[in-house]
This record gives sequence, structure tokens and C-alpha cells, in this order.
Amino acid sequence: MGLFDNIGSPAPQNVQQSSGNKTVDVVFTKLPDNFAEFTALPQAAMDDPFKTAALTVLALCFYPQDKDTCIQMLNFLKGPQPLSNYEQQFLADRFRDADYVPRSYFVGAVPANDYKPAQPYTVKVSENPYSYQDSGYAKLYLQSGGADSPRPIQLRLAKDGNWYLWEQFLLAGIRPPESTNPWA
Repeated sequence: MGLFDNIGSPAPQNVQQSSGNKTVDVVFTKLPDNFAEFTALPQAAMDDPFKTAALTVLALCFYPQDKDTCIQMLNFLKGPQPLSNYEQQFLADRFRDADYVPRSYFVGAVPANDYKPAQPYTVKVSENPYSYQDSGYAKLYLQSGGADSPRPIQLRLAKDGNWYLWEQFLLAGIRPPESTNPWA
């Protein structure tokens, strides 16, 4: 069973323009089923911050079906600084009521289709004029199909030349799927 197979039919693709300097479409032609496939993805080279940001979304999507694999993937993305106990508890708290938030960052995932992404699976990652104001860090932005404004993610450049996940603000609340609205 695939990662998004149990969600309703996809709605037409709704692509919004980014207000940043540059927007990169990170495309996953095939979604991984496990940690080994995740680390074998071309984006797992983490040689630019846009790839690491998109991989973070993909890793977070695993939490509802396999918490341990999600944490393993996030620790891979965090590199030399694994998730703290506080960060792991934060994930558990955020996923208690809303398992759809991470998949809302894929193109085509909106409340009307229960946040089922369009294929190929694409995450749009944007920068703005202030994204690189701190040396060795990149603050990029991802648009959720259920939020009005983009959400930030911060990445850090390590000595090995890879961009690692430093901090993410992707799990804030968004509009719930329409299937959960008793008035719709």
C-alpha cells in the first residue's frame, strides 16, 4: 500500500505563484516505502537546502503510519544533531489530532480532496531576499494547500557541504479536510 492510497480522489492542481526570489519544484517520481528507499532518493544527497526542505515534508508524512520510520528519517535529515526528546514529544502532540498537515505541502493537496496530492508528487520550496541573511543557514518557505501564508523551515550548512534540517515550523494548524466538516 502506498503512502497516500487511502485518501479520496485528487482535485485539479491549484498552483500559486510564490512571492520569493526563487521557487524550486522538488519532484518525487516515486514515494519511498521505507527508510532505505528514502535515503536512496536523489534528493537525499542534500546538496542544496531546497531538497532537504522537501525531504522533511516527505519524512513527516510517515508519522501517522510509522512513527519510528519518521523519526529515523528526520534524524537522517538532522545529520549530526538528532531529534531531542522535546522535538519527539512535539511531533506526537501535533499528530494527535491532524495527520493531514504534512501532506498539505504537496502540490494539489487541498481541503476539498482531503489533502491528497497530485502526481507526480511535488513540493514547492521558495526563498526570499532574507533567506540567507545568517551565514551557514537558509530559511526557506513552503506553501500548504490549507494555509493562507507560507511556513518557514530553517536548514544549516555543515562542514561536509550538506544542508541539514535545523528547525521546522511546518506542523502549525491548517484548515481541516472537508470530509471532517459536518456542515459541508
